[in-house]
Amino acid sequence: MLRLFRPQVLIALAAASISACAATPPPPPPPPGGPADGGPVLRDWRSVVTASDRDRYQRLDAAWSLALQQARRQRGSGDLASTGELIDPDAARPSVAPPPGDYRCRTVKLGSQGGEDGLGYVVYGWFDCRIEKTANGLKFSKLTGSQRPAGLLFPENDRRMVLLGSMSLADEPAANSYGQSPDRDLIATLERIGDRRWRLVLPWPRYESNLDLIELIPA
Repeated sequence: MLRLFRPQVLIALAAASISACAATPPPPPPPPGGPADGGPVLRDWRSVVTASDRDRYQRLDAAWSLALQQARRQRGSGDLASTGELIDPDAARPSVAPPPGDYRCRTVKLGSQGGEDGLGYVVYGWFDCRIEKTANGLKFSKLTGSQRPAGLLFPENDRRMVLLGSMSLADEPAANSYGQSPDRDLIATLERIGDRRWRLVLPWPRYESNLDLIELIPA
């Protein structure tokens, strides 16, 4: 038998349905680099970083300050004036994510862990680097030279990405994954500082300087 409802009952049922829909929150937006733009979903770097590297990152401004003071008053090696915005702490621009591909790269070391007796800066020549798209996101690798950092780039904001990686030295094979060798772990920020020009900023490196910069220009 067909069951009929009075108009008052139909109105009550409709109101209950609308209330239930309103109580269900909309799904959260996808994280940067997620399915919305066709990229992989990355964990937040803060859930991966070690306590030691977290401390380095939090003292990034202090590394810039000390390293630049030493670079300006101590003798050095290379042409520091030629680096331009590379050594400007405030040079970061929007749209940081670099395109995958091969890059020319050079390292500039600022400050000295040896104090006033050490070199205040060292400007190295050009080496080979690469940015590649992997299943886990963008990966940076320095391919040549005696110090070869490599690691995964995590989205942070429109002006900064955070690299967690490790260092291989001399004729060692490519660096292992982050967190496997604490004495080789490193943290860096990636910033765009010009048209087709980026830099990695490594605060408090384990060797020689107080701040390392790696300039990147597409090859």
